[in-house]
Amino acid sequence: MSASPPQAPRRKRGRPTEAERTRRRDEILDAAVHLFVAGGFGQVSLDDVAATAHVAKRTIYSYFGDRTEMFVAAVERLRQRTLGPAGGEDDTLVELATKIVSVLHSDEAIGLHRLMVTEAHAFPELAERFYRDGPESYIRALGERLPEPDPDLARALFTLLLGEPHRQRLLGLRAAPTWAEARGHAIASLAHLGLGDAPTAT
Repeated sequence: MSASPPQAPRRKRGRPTEAERTRRRDEILDAAVHLFVAGGFGQVSLDDVAATAHVAKRTIYSYFGDRTEMFVAAVERLRQRTLGPAGGEDDTLVELATKIVSVLHSDEAIGLHRLMVTEAHAFPELAERFYRDGPESYIRALGERLPEPDPDLARALFTLLLGEPHRQRLLGLRAAPTWAEARGHAIASLAHLGLGDAPTAT
């Protein structure tokens, strides 16, 4: 049985601050991801999300609009954690590769990936958006850090950053990596492709 989502704190009356709006948005997304992963995308209603997040359904509409936009927002949130608002442009290739390993092997990312594999046939447009806003954006960001533009090399690197450990994560056979493990995986992947002028793992 999956763990219950964290309980939302009691909210003050009045117009929320920007920080409170951001926190509330994250609470709604946390509830939605929990329900999607536990029950499947097609089985979850906005009423379910509203009840779990302890908000009115109109609040969900004001933040996201519908269930599809909530799912896409969850994928976008993972991308923001990895690339940041600037698309990761300040990261070195090693730093970006490490973040990709760390985030995409996390419990939340693995849950969304499993869900999308299961639901892709029934929701092909959602699958397209998942790929565009997820894997494709990471491949593009990696390509921007390569010494020379090479889309094939960027795709190969992204494949290695997921690799067999990601398959084992999807099957529940492996725990999420620590930051040191993610860095080691990233450096090994870079070295495999001849991009091994990175510093040694610590």
